[in-house]
Amino acid sequence: GVIALPAFHHADAAVVLLHATFPFDKTDLALAALVNREGRAMVIALNKGDLIEDKNATLMVLREECERLLPQLRGVPLVTISGLQGRNIDRLMGAIFSIERAWNSHFSTAKLNRWLGAVIEKHPPPAVSGRRLKLRYMTQAKMRPPSFIIFASRAESVPTSYLRYLTNSMREAFDMPGTPIRLWLRS
Repeated sequence: GVIALPAFHHADAAVVLLHATFPFDKTDLALAALVNREGRAMVIALNKGDLIEDKNATLMVLREECERLLPQLRGVPLVTISGLQGRNIDRLMGAIFSIERAWNSHFSTAKLNRWLGAVIEKHPPPAVSGRRLKLRYMTQAKMRPPSFIIFASRAESVPTSYLRYLTNSMREAFDMPGTPIRLWLRS
């Protein structure tokens, strides 16, 4: 991983390659967090997939483990591959193209504000010091990664947990699993 890091800063997407039989060690988690912090699209490839006996059950466990250990990457594509046998390389490439498309997404202001209204109705922002926070308007500031500005009353008071709710809802609504999403609040 260290040799590839200089080139990583010029990449659109990154494949974090893990050993399928003992993934998510400390170094793997640090590398995945770095990819997310840098705002790159990411796919997790589990090499040596041919060593896994019950692929479906193992993949389900690994997905749950990934969600628990890397909640900021919710829904990141996980693909088992076998470098030795050349298996699932086409699935890996499909996941890369899919995540890169999501990373390049652009949404109209009207679409974003319809979505914002719906998520606020479903789960309103909390009250702080007895006054409800109001999210008024949303627009996309840039792509690569998708970055958005939400104009709000007392923006500095919006809890991190509510921002996480908005980010996860956005990933689901706009089909951007595992994509780094930047939300900025402005008063």
